[in-house]
Amino acid sequence: MSDWTQGPLGRLVVAAEAQLLATAMDDIFGLELLQLGRWGAERELLRSSRTRHQSVIATSAVGAGADLLANPARLPICTGSVDAILLPHCLEIEADPQAVLREADRVLVGQGHLVLLGFRPCSLWGLRAAASRSGFPPGINRFIGERRMREWLGVLGYEICAARHYLYFAPRDARAAALGAAEGRSAASLLRRGLFNPQPAGAYLLKARKRTYTFTPLRTRRRERSSLLGAVPTPTT
Repeated sequence: MSDWTQGPLGRLVVAAEAQLLATAMDDIFGLELLQLGRWGAERELLRSSRTRHQSVIATSAVGAGADLLANPARLPICTGSVDAILLPHCLEIEADPQAVLREADRVLVGQGHLVLLGFRPCSLWGLRAAASRSGFPPGINRFIGERRMREWLGVLGYEICAARHYLYFAPRDARAAALGAAEGRSAASLLRRGLFNPQPAGAYLLKARKRTYTFTPLRTRRRERSSLLGAVPTPTT
């Protein structure tokens, strides 16, 4: 996967996602932002972050840019200590994506943000992955659809704040654009649909907020409050 992200097509996809995240994380503030999984060049997706600190957790020592090596399903991080978490195709790489999502929910603070990047199965990129024996992009086990991802987030009590589709190119056309055009211009063209790229979107971005609800004790009215001294207790079940 590291070789693919450093190739022409991989660099184009990561550059497009970096531009997309610059807008999606514009209103995310706090002390700590955590990226689960190494994706692209060193901290390329975190350059637009407005949090005070950014950390990258990787599963292997191959490559550079990781601050910690750990299992994404068992993070050595205190509960409720991270303000925002970025999952750039991490759930598609890990064998148990729901366990990784639950672990990310554990370390995230209340009202914290969760940003996910994923490929769409019902797209030309999904067909390309289905036709490949080794997976496409290499190292990704499966594509998780946006609808299923919304269901998982809904079960955990998250509210979807923003959703965005991108990669309006076939993989072969995107590779040709990466080889023939400037990186900034071609990456921006992947983010919007036009007359020259009418194909369905190959990937999506979801931005969700963790909702926490506290119990508020209800106080009885003064006229309904019974005296504690000298009153006969009322039998209950």
